[in-house]
Amino acid sequence: MLAADEITRLHDQLTRRWHTDNRMDQSAEADEWLVRVVRQHRANFDLWHIEDEARTPGATDAGLASVKRRIDTTNQLRNDLAEQLDCALLEWLASRGLPNPGTPLHSESPGLMIDRLSILALKIYHTREEAERPSAPQGHAERNRGRLAILEEQRADLAHCLDALWRDTLAGTRRFKLYRQLKMYNDPTLNPAIYTKSTNDGPQ
Repeated sequence: MLAADEITRLHDQLTRRWHTDNRMDQSAEADEWLVRVVRQHRANFDLWHIEDEARTPGATDAGLASVKRRIDTTNQLRNDLAEQLDCALLEWLASRGLPNPGTPLHSESPGLMIDRLSILALKIYHTREEAERPSAPQGHAERNRGRLAILEEQRADLAHCLDALWRDTLAGTRRFKLYRQLKMYNDPTLNPAIYTKSTNDGPQ
C-alpha cells in the first residue's frame, strides 16, 4: 500500500504539472490512497505560494491580513490531510491485526513523514529553478546546486526511513500511532487573541 518511491515520484510530477496547469485533477489517480497523497501535497503546494504572496514587496496591511488568514486555513487543511493519511493506513493495518501493540513505538507517523516529503519536493523544485535561472547573479547557480544536492540527500534518507517503518510495521516489529496536531489558532474558543477581543468588544 505504501511505497516511498511512488510517493516522491508523484510529488515531483504534480509539482511540475501544477506550476504550468494549476487545475486540481484527481481523476488520473484511481487508487484512493494516492488520491489522499495528492490532496495533502496540494495543500502544501497552495500553502507555499500563499506564503509567497505575503512576501510580495508593496503588499498592503489589508492584503497581508487576508493572506495570513488564508495561510492559517490552508495550514490547518494540510495538517488535517496528513492525519487522514495516518487514519487510512491504520485502518488498513487494523484489518490485518496490525500494528503489533507490543513492539517499539516510532516517534513519527507515516503521515507526518509524507508531509515532510511533500515539502521537500517543493523545496527541490524551487531550488532547481533558482539553480537554472539565467538572470541570477554570479555564484547564485553554484550555491543553489549545492543546496539542491543537500535537499535530494535529505529526501532520499527520509524516503528510506519511511519504507523501513512501513516494512517493520508489516513485519510486526514496530508500530506507529496517530498524532493529532490539535492546532489552536483556528478555534476562536482556544485563541486569546480572538476570544479576549470578543469579550472586550461586548456590551458594557
